[in-house]
Amino acid sequence: MAQESRTAWPQQLLPQLLPFLILAGLFMYLSYSNSRSAGQSVSYSEFLAQAQEGKFAQVEIAERELVGVVKSPQPGQIERITAARPPNIDQPWLVDDLVERGVQIVGRPEQPNSWGFVLVWLLPLFLIVLFGLAARSRQGAAGAFGFGKSKAKIYDQYTHSDVTFEDVAGVEEAEAELVEVVDFLKNPQKYTKLGGRIPKGVLLVGPPGTGKTLLAKAVSGESGVPFLYISGSEFMEMFVGVGAARVRDLFDQAKQRAPCIIFIDELDAIGKSRAAGRGFVMSHDEREQTLNQLLAEMDGFDSSSGVIIMAATNNPEVLDAALLRAGRFDRQVLVDRPDVKGREAILSVHARKVKLSPNVDLALVASRTPGMVGADLANVINEAALLAARRQAELVEMRDIEEAIDRILLGLEKKNRVMSAAEKERVAYHEAGHALAARSVEHADPVHRISIIPRSVGALGHTLQLPTEERFLMTQAELHDQIVVMMGGRAAEEIIFHGEISTGASNDLERASELARQMVTRFGMSDRMGHLTYGRPLAGKFLQSPFAAEDRNYSDRTAELIDEEVHRIVDECHDRAMAILTSRHGDLECVARELMEKETIDRERLEQLVNQEPPLIPAAAEYATTSK
Repeated sequence: MAQESRTAWPQQLLPQLLPFLILAGLFMYLSYSNSRSAGQSVSYSEFLAQAQEGKFAQVEIAERELVGVVKSPQPGQIERITAARPPNIDQPWLVDDLVERGVQIVGRPEQPNSWGFVLVWLLPLFLIVLFGLAARSRQGAAGAFGFGKSKAKIYDQYTHSDVTFEDVAGVEEAEAELVEVVDFLKNPQKYTKLGGRIPKGVLLVGPPGTGKTLLAKAVSGESGVPFLYISGSEFMEMFVGVGAARVRDLFDQAKQRAPCIIFIDELDAIGKSRAAGRGFVMSHDEREQTLNQLLAEMDGFDSSSGVIIMAATNNPEVLDAALLRAGRFDRQVLVDRPDVKGREAILSVHARKVKLSPNVDLALVASRTPGMVGADLANVINEAALLAARRQAELVEMRDIEEAIDRILLGLEKKNRVMSAAEKERVAYHEAGHALAARSVEHADPVHRISIIPRSVGALGHTLQLPTEERFLMTQAELHDQIVVMMGGRAAEEIIFHGEISTGASNDLERASELARQMVTRFGMSDRMGHLTYGRPLAGKFLQSPFAAEDRNYSDRTAELIDEEVHRIVDECHDRAMAILTSRHGDLECVARELMEKETIDRERLEQLVNQEPPLIPAAAEYATTSK
């Protein structure tokens, strides 16, 4: 106990003494400056004149300066006059003259300035040490300057008691997997008395924004236990061994608070496979030491102690195999993108604190947002509330939510961007071609809105289609019809402007080419290439990179055949779009003129403009046969 008090008192007193020490150093500096500037300073020539007049009783001659002590009629009063001595000037007559006048000559050798040495070197070093000790006393004694101390954010059961499974929607399957963890934290005897063992680690995997962190907080709130949150990157420091020390400290804190939950976000920051960097420059010793310590800590504690480790990652493919074996992260829970019912439930959760108008249909909003995750849907509700507040409305209406969706997907409207009449006409025919092609094929989603208002992402117009149902599989005919709709804009330009095309279809051509290539190389939808896949994508399952490379496992001859098949599919779909719009030339003119006048057409108005039945256009295989 006495030893603890002896080591504790410097850490307790240093933060309080630090301001006084700084003031003392400042006082020392000012005192030194005043002592250096004491006395009157004159020029060298004036000093010589005063010496010849017999004004000095004593003169100190140094290498760089002359100091004269003035004769004073009052004893005890000393006045000094200082002059800088010019270099390389030697005047022996001055000494002789002063001796003749009875002036005492004192030679003073040049001494190193001890005060200056203290102020310039020792005082800053002393202050740095004091700041370091003060930081250590605030952060704890683990590691140099507290770097080995865990940076985990600790929340007790009261902080997160309001975050429960009711605040999480759209991930019912993942929620059902975690109910057992909550039950174990509430009633551990229920499992231990039968000899059962709850999984030590639960790994949440899924795309970004699906609610993995929120799920972990909900488990903490439902079970009413402390929640230790830390990101994987917070283990890493520039000092070797700090990450391993923080892992040890994190588990020590968890054992003291058991039962509790440790949640490590972005686990791949420290859990990447150790085999990936063997023999290469990319090997990272500090990360490997941190990972080794994490593996050792997960092996070193008993699951019956009530400590549950949860982690989240968007990139499970890169994790080390030792992390995923039994006894560590025993259970993997997929938190996937929600379906249409899940999106509606998520919208309902985020709309609780927003004043919605009765005309808001969350089911329609859910159908308009395929592929969006929880974070995206929360952003939609927030953007809609901001738009309603901007126009000083009392309630958030459906038009605010639709505008928020368009902002997120397409960017801001550029109503001030002035297009020439020729450009506006071309964009109108282009979007009308997309809409009529979508209405004329069997498997296209219904057109919800057509607009030629430019957006900040670079699009000069858009044709919005809404799916009528959630799809998890796509047939070959459906993919062909999608490409036909993509080619509708280019086909309309060729028909109206007599083959004079523009750059407006660049994005359509890019998407059509990529979809056709996927049909050939990934889906086996080419009779010529057979039921095989070509190439292995190197991108992650949940993190898709636009620059992701592909592991090419086929020959150059096969690559030529793939290019020919992609070319054939896109050309056939383009010919189908040309046939559709040629047969509906009148409708194309009518819709384009309405767009040039109104700039936006909704579904109801489109149905009024195009009220006749669509022409019968053969499907892809039939069209390829009849066109030959």
